[in-house]
Amino acid sequence: MKIVFLHSHKFRKIKNEYYSLGGLSDKVLGRYAQYADEVTIIARIIEQEEFDDNNMYSKIINEKVEIKDYRNLSRRELKEEINSADRVIARLPCMISIKGIKLAKKLDKKYLVEVVGCAWDAYWNHSLRGKVVALWMFMKMKSAIKKAPRVLYVSNEFLQNKYPTNGIQIACSDVVLPNLEEKILNRRNAKIENMKKNNKIIIGTIGAVDVKYKGQAYVIKAVKNLKNKGYNIEYQVVGSGNNKNLQKIAKKYNVYKDVKFIGSLPHEKIFDWIDNIDIYIQPSKVEGLPRALIEAMSRACPCIGSTAGGIPELLKPEYIFKKGDSKELAKIVENLSKDNMLEQASFNFEQAQKYNGKVINNRRNKFYEEFISEI
Repeated sequence: MKIVFLHSHKFRKIKNEYYSLGGLSDKVLGRYAQYADEVTIIARIIEQEEFDDNNMYSKIINEKVEIKDYRNLSRRELKEEINSADRVIARLPCMISIKGIKLAKKLDKKYLVEVVGCAWDAYWNHSLRGKVVALWMFMKMKSAIKKAPRVLYVSNEFLQNKYPTNGIQIACSDVVLPNLEEKILNRRNAKIENMKKNNKIIIGTIGAVDVKYKGQAYVIKAVKNLKNKGYNIEYQVVGSGNNKNLQKIAKKYNVYKDVKFIGSLPHEKIFDWIDNIDIYIQPSKVEGLPRALIEAMSRACPCIGSTAGGIPELLKPEYIFKKGDSKELAKIVENLSKDNMLEQASFNFEQAQKYNGKVINNRRNKFYEEFISEI
């Protein structure tokens, strides 16, 4: 059994070994490798001479996995790759996946589509060139999903409403959490109860710091508004990439000393960091269903999020601000009382239970097993 997986994920090649900085880690790729003798990943490859201290690298070690750069494949070679596959999995939004789906249909290959984000949001907020192709990609993606025989959505409602399908579908997040113990909630409640009026409020965000649509700039502006009103507040930013642009923004608003760039953290240390902040903020302009927000909720952390993607599916309406609106974000922080935070802690912790690893994995595995076993 051979699976061809398509997505514009950027793998790093360092000294002839491959690494991932994001969602397609070796562990994630193992989900597909368990059903196949070989898995060919058609994505992007960026060659580097050495590791960057600002990034956390996940080494791809699964022997079944081969990674190819689609930019080096001609149309004929891409067609040959698809033709050699027993099953094709295409992750959207992505231009190469649109081409792969078209070829899979033409070659009568069984294929499945994973929907992890909105094409319009992703391209419109990416660049000037992105704005030019946003509508085209939106329409192409909408058509591809409508006609797909099987579709996995990472959201519960948002992506399904924008990109409905006539095929078999499942809502299954990429987020997988360990069993959540009640002591997590108890610790958070004690932390909130012990907050004093003049204590420093620590807010935080996880996300690549060199990607504008992650929205940290809006939180920095909100920090300025809150400081002007006398709040003692610190903003901690966790994430890989070059933070020079965000540093400039922090200096511009005279809050440079109040913004701390933590850099990348190993995943096993993320929960410890969340446990030490007071409020988690997901300020994105583009999202599917954000892993970081769900992980923050799993630590019973009070959370605030933008209107992007599936974020409003996770939080109560009073903790949602219009994406890009720093003033509304600051107002929500101002209005948070101890009672609000305690209520949020319980609500968020309960919501996160839906992403229990065993439950999610069982649902996903059943969906893929049915796909693999199709005659």
